[in-house]
Amino acid sequence: MNKYIFDVDGTLTPSRGVIDTQLKQYLLDISRRNDIYFATGSDKPKTVEQLGEDLFNCAKKVYNCSGNDVYEKDKCVYTSQWQLSEDLEALLQKCLDKSKYPTRTGNHIEKRKGCVNFSIVGRNAEHVDRKDYYNFDNQTGERSFIAKIINKADKSVTAQVAGETGIDIYERNKDKGQIIKDFDSEDTIYFFGDKMEEGGNDFPLAKKNITGYNITVKDWEETFNKLLLIKAMGILK
Repeated sequence: MNKYIFDVDGTLTPSRGVIDTQLKQYLLDISRRNDIYFATGSDKPKTVEQLGEDLFNCAKKVYNCSGNDVYEKDKCVYTSQWQLSEDLEALLQKCLDKSKYPTRTGNHIEKRKGCVNFSIVGRNAEHVDRKDYYNFDNQTGERSFIAKIINKADKSVTAQVAGETGIDIYERNKDKGQIIKDFDSEDTIYFFGDKMEEGGNDFPLAKKNITGYNITVKDWEETFNKLLLIKAMGILK
């Protein structure tokens, strides 16, 4: 059976933004005939803000916090109890202090259920600052470097680049790859994501999706176009 899994930020929505009205209506429509799932590093309130409660509840499951806080409609069916250690929090603060990027907007270490999002510019950044940091990171590779520092310092966790400005941190083997256990071997998974490369937070699931299709996109418009294409091919009902 075909199953469709979607990352949210950068795949269905602009980074930290709200889903396009036409794409939302299309997903609501196909959810009546197809099994769709959302897998995002964000928590439930942010995901509902981005997708709307109606679309959130149309999914078979929503894997918030990279699968560490899982919902079936409004019912939470699993939540990880992992928490950030004091030593790791001190390391994140040191990375924040040492960064050469000048702007700080606050909410740099955001603790979620079963994971943490770390951002040098801060989760409170507006669109202009987010884009500026994104360009800075593309030039310097800062986030990948910090993720390597974290992974070397604490073998009990995994740190991966996420979204435009963040790094997701969670207990080792508790990344998006963990959700593959909810699917049967005969399922064909079509997984849409924008961070499929090694080190990105979509990579762990893409790596485990060995019998399905990993569809890399650069934005929500490419996602929409590829959905229309597989619909025209008769794959999507």
